[in-house]
Amino acid sequence: MEAAPYGVVHFFAGATKDQYEASIAAVHPGEGLLPEGQIFHAAGASAGGWTIMAVHESKESWEKFRDGILLPRMQQGIEGGFSSPPEETVIDLYKVLP
Repeated sequence: MEAAPYGVVHFFAGATKDQYEASIAAVHPGEGLLPEGQIFHAAGASAGGWTIMAVHESKESWEKFRDGILLPRMQQGIEGGFSSPPEETVIDLYKVLP
């Protein structure tokens, strides 16, 4: 079976653009660059906080990023970053258009 794209939506209640910028700088490989296996990233202010949407090549790609980079760095604490874990929604994507 071919790997299917996997979507992850994180909502950080009460979070700000500045917290997002600090957090993303700590977990992404560089300005404008996506982690290995991530094919889409979008983020912005939403009602009551900040929302991040990401699409990975597969569930396995997401889990590798989550377990190898995202969670360890967030658990260490990111100065100026998000102060609490997000509400998470995962999506077994049916269709991803360019």
